[in-house]
Amino acid sequence: MEVVELWRYPVKSLGGERLTVAEVGELGLTGDRRWGVRDDETGNVLTARREPKLLFASARLVDGSPVITTSDGDDVSDSARLSAWLGRPVTLTEAGDAGGVYENPMDPYTDSDWVSWQGPAGAWHDSGRSRVSLVSMASLGAWDIRRFRTNVVVSGADEMGLVTKRIRVGAVELDVTKPIDRCVMVTRAQPGLSRDLDVLKAVNRELDGVLSVGCLVASGGSLGVGDPVTILEEAA
Repeated sequence: MEVVELWRYPVKSLGGERLTVAEVGELGLTGDRRWGVRDDETGNVLTARREPKLLFASARLVDGSPVITTSDGDDVSDSARLSAWLGRPVTLTEAGDAGGVYENPMDPYTDSDWVSWQGPAGAWHDSGRSRVSLVSMASLGAWDIRRFRTNVVVSGADEMGLVTKRIRVGAVELDVTKPIDRCVMVTRAQPGLSRDLDVLKAVNRELDGVLSVGCLVASGGSLGVGDPVTILEEAA
């Protein structure tokens, strides 16, 4: 295995930016999911599960701050303009000591019976057991990586065999902690991709509902496209 694609998503649930090299710290790729769109009415962090329009914007870091490009082609970096685009009051919020509250429908095909949970502090990740995500080209197949928002795409196959292992990628050591469960978000439309419920049905049927693995950072540093993936030992 070696790294063939590298992605950072500065604002949760928005499209991200493709990189050739990234710095990685305790919270994952520097700047990844560092900002979220908080719903002023509920206080929850919006995702494309609740607000599919988010997938039609993308974010990149400019001098360490997020710049959002909307579906209208406008670059925005403040909550007022983002609220106007979404048609609801929101606040672009940097992650801090308190994690976000997220929502997911129990039935992904009807978007009904919603449940909520508390995410970890430091970055707007759904789970404290995953700060960097990794997927193989074999698992992706013909699916577009943008549906899954995975950070590291590697050549080869069988990333599930890395679970419980410590791996080195570039100068970074990662403890591979878990398979990543997939939800209704992978079915949502986004630029160049139509709504497709069959994606989630196939993941559930053929991959037991998971695609990509989640990792915690054992030792930070830089990694980049072309770096090999080396198994070191069982994770601590």
